[in-house]
Amino acid sequence: MGIVNLNDDSFCNDGTLDSDAALAQAEQMLRDGADIIDIGAESARTNRGPITVEEEVRRLMPFIERWAELVCCARFSACSPPERAEARTTNQEPILSINTWRSEVVEQVLPLGGDILNDLSALPDARNAELCAKHGVAMLIMHSVGQPKVPHTHVDYDDVMGALDAFFEEKIALACSIGLSMEQIILDPGIDFAKQREDNLCIYRELERLQRFDRPILLPVSRKTVIGEVLGLGDPLERDAGTLACIAAGMRRGAHIFRVHNVKAAAQAVKVLWGLQGGTGSR
Repeated sequence: MGIVNLNDDSFCNDGTLDSDAALAQAEQMLRDGADIIDIGAESARTNRGPITVEEEVRRLMPFIERWAELVCCARFSACSPPERAEARTTNQEPILSINTWRSEVVEQVLPLGGDILNDLSALPDARNAELCAKHGVAMLIMHSVGQPKVPHTHVDYDDVMGALDAFFEEKIALACSIGLSMEQIILDPGIDFAKQREDNLCIYRELERLQRFDRPILLPVSRKTVIGEVLGLGDPLERDAGTLACIAAGMRRGAHIFRVHNVKAAAQAVKVLWGLQGGTGSR
């Protein structure tokens, strides 16, 4: 999953307010090996205030509306019509993930397109799940505590994996109760969200415990604060080697999707790791 930021305050300073530039970033990520593009218009940084609903929708709309055009250009322009048809029927086309959490935004952008709602709200109510069910969109449920865009450095867990276990059991039940199928649900343990260094490291070590839900697990590994804490690196751009280490750990413990900035390095690492684990075919 390649990260594209339609903002000017990304913690990696890789965002842009130009939808053409964002589309170009996404196209390059697809060429570098991304299977999913995660487009977001508001930084999750807690030291920045939220943008308005209207501004978030205004930033997202041009990108989502031109996604189909981008897919054709990036991956299938050199394919024959039969090859393009086969790619579509075997679910090989790139997937668009929309990274937003306010239901007022979700309600306006999902009708425009998208395959996944990457919701970092921790599902405090059923509204976003209802919208995903209505539009036939998969939902990524991320573990956190409290409202996004607010620091939660005070949160302390006696058993962080136990907390994740109880959280996902509750939220999956909530999502399914309003019509979302299990096949539409993806889980995200929420690295760095309302968690401290030891909590994050524990999640990496014990990720296999989440396999009991039998749902795809997204591991947001890219340039995370916990990597900087372990390596003593304040600059997120210096954390790519640590990111690859987290990908290796995640693959051994059952993660299915890795959310990254440096798609080329991550895709190459996954391909080699897949081969070392005895996997066959492309990955």
